[in-house]
Amino acid sequence: MSQLLHTMIRVGNLERSIQFYTQVMGMKLLRQSENPEYKYTLAFVGFGQETTGQAVIELTYNWGVDTYNLGNGFGHLAIGEDDIYARCETIAAAGGNITRAPGPVAGGKTEIAFVEDPDGYKIELIQKSSATEALG
Repeated sequence: MSQLLHTMIRVGNLERSIQFYTQVMGMKLLRQSENPEYKYTLAFVGFGQETTGQAVIELTYNWGVDTYNLGNGFGHLAIGEDDIYARCETIAAAGGNITRAPGPVAGGKTEIAFVEDPDGYKIELIQKSSATEALG
């Protein structure tokens, strides 16, 4: 069976992004590698390894590039949480930027919140108990 392994996003400051995803979002740095010939560094972060069925995020740092135009095609990453309210408190206490406070979606029952990473990527937190409602 096929498996979604990772989503790649380009970041302007690799250490800042690793700090955000590990210290603020609670992920682990799974591995990191450099490619001096093509001048980029990759860091993979996630809640678990791909070998366990987890999807991870590939942070790609192209040496010397500190900002990107995110465009209007990419929407957000989504993470299921047991308690988005407590998670947002933890994220805010760690210096994370909550851009939409936790609560039900307009006209629905699914509970969500949004966080923004240091490069401006949006991360949706979805209450697991209502996550299946948000999948369609």
